[in-house]
Amino acid sequence: MRKPYQICLLLLVGCFVPGIVSAQTPTAQGGGSFMLQCPTTTAYHPAINPPGAAEPAYTGPAPLNVTLGGVTFSAAANTDNQHPPYISNGGQIKCQQISGGDGMMTEADGNQTYMFSFGPLSGIDNIQHGLPGTLLNTDFNGVYCVNAAGAQTPCTWTSSDIRVNGYYNNPTLPSVCGPAAPASCPTAGAAGISGSAAITDPTFDPARPTNINAGVRDPATIITLGVLNGNIPAPLIAFDEDDEFFLTLSNVGMIMRPDLFEQHTVHFHGYPNASSYYDGVPDATWAINIGGSATYYYLAPDAGTYFWHCHITPPEHLQMGMVGQLYVRPRQNRVPQDGTTLYHSLQLQQNDPRTACNTTSATNQDILCSVPLPLNDNGVQHTNDSFGQPTKYAYNDGDGSTAYDIDVPIQIHGFDPNFHFVGMTFNPEGFSDMKDKYFLLNGRSYPDTVGIPGYAGGPSVAAATAAGSPDVASNALGTEDTDGRTRFSQPLPTLITLKQGQKALLRIADLDVTEYQTLASLGIPMKLIGFQAKLLRDQAGNNMYVTTNSITIGGGESLDVILDSTGIPPGTYFLYTPNLDHLSNGPENFGGLMTEVVVTP
Repeated sequence: MRKPYQICLLLLVGCFVPGIVSAQTPTAQGGGSFMLQCPTTTAYHPAINPPGAAEPAYTGPAPLNVTLGGVTFSAAANTDNQHPPYISNGGQIKCQQISGGDGMMTEADGNQTYMFSFGPLSGIDNIQHGLPGTLLNTDFNGVYCVNAAGAQTPCTWTSSDIRVNGYYNNPTLPSVCGPAAPASCPTAGAAGISGSAAITDPTFDPARPTNINAGVRDPATIITLGVLNGNIPAPLIAFDEDDEFFLTLSNVGMIMRPDLFEQHTVHFHGYPNASSYYDGVPDATWAINIGGSATYYYLAPDAGTYFWHCHITPPEHLQMGMVGQLYVRPRQNRVPQDGTTLYHSLQLQQNDPRTACNTTSATNQDILCSVPLPLNDNGVQHTNDSFGQPTKYAYNDGDGSTAYDIDVPIQIHGFDPNFHFVGMTFNPEGFSDMKDKYFLLNGRSYPDTVGIPGYAGGPSVAAATAAGSPDVASNALGTEDTDGRTRFSQPLPTLITLKQGQKALLRIADLDVTEYQTLASLGIPMKLIGFQAKLLRDQAGNNMYVTTNSITIGGGESLDVILDSTGIPPGTYFLYTPNLDHLSNGPENFGGLMTEVVVTP
């Protein structure tokens, strides 16, 4: 019985690989081991979507007739039980690109801290503005159209188009020479740049359209953008259930530690991978050397809040900053607004072998099922939220109980400044006496968590403009690196602003290496709805949500909490830790794990 499956697997691989290898052909700069993969189509998603295409509606599982290597997989061909049909639940192809290397960040007391870190190589402008760097494949590839003569022309998204992948192409570097930068800071005219004072990126190609968010294909551009460009937290990843996700990691090396030949991997912590091949644990799979790239592949599973990190020497690489957040949006967000109830859409998921609970079966119940039906059908349908957009949900709840208005990803982390200093100065690191002194929400301590120019708790616009950080346009915090350029390595403030009656979904992940952490909310109750990317519901359908004013979380755990401002008087409230020794910025008091929640009329 095993041999036919093995044959099918070989055929699948043999047919699938040529469809994506074309994205790895050498670039204009030639050679090198840096590669990029983001396929145009796959067996699961054979259609080509135009840039910015809306998510397809979820109408239940549907079989696909797929032919791979001359072998057909379909219900009709499955008479031997060896050729089952592919089951489609919608979704799209999403891609993201990151670098692995080093970088610098600034603590709330002004102390600069060295990091091992991941940085953005796609969605660069999105990341700087606090958004995920995940893109639809046509956006990631920077697709544009040309006519027979090679001149750019609008795409019609029909078979008559001549499409070209343009990728990232920007005349200016995302790093800047800030107001306080030395005269030696590289600007236009440096590094071989000539002909235009406006061009600061030597790899800019004027023959291609400018694109500031697409993936980077040119090896020279990967190095130009990737070195010293680490972020804390690492670039945010977000996609939808049923998406196929391609994540390319390029190891650009550590400029501040040239003696280290560190490999890097990506491990999706707690994520239900089908195979250890893409799990990022070097003992069971592969790692990426300096100067190399590899692409991880995932078929998005259950909705929820996860996180990811490098799994090379985890205590060191996590402490040094190689940690990031990931969340998966549920199918329920894609239920059409045509009178279909959320309960009915969840019933449809019971027809999918991957998500079926079989709760009425005497022999085939899935006791770990992530989407059990609620106890009763309350008739709730998919409507619009307070912004006039289709309502978002944290999970496939079937009753609308996890609806919210705004996403607030919060990564809790801690830094030991002594460990980081030793890590930068070629000395042995002391793991046994590692002790965090800076406690971070999205890579910032209070008051930097609310460090938005013009906000009452942040700097004035004039002061931010004069200092060059935070960036007035994006609110990202920047740090001047050893080459004199400022890189915006801390893009995510944690200020939460709600119009009275709105709900915020706090996607909280703790990636602290040494400490448990507690967050408390005074004045706005917290409703805990999910733990470890699982809806809090028993198999009988009873919601097991917890209303509280604080949550405690350990390293390697995630929680989903809803703050509901309904009936809450307008004003400023605090989300903070009651652990007093964590309300500090190193030797300074009145900082640490704290941010503000502003409720407006």
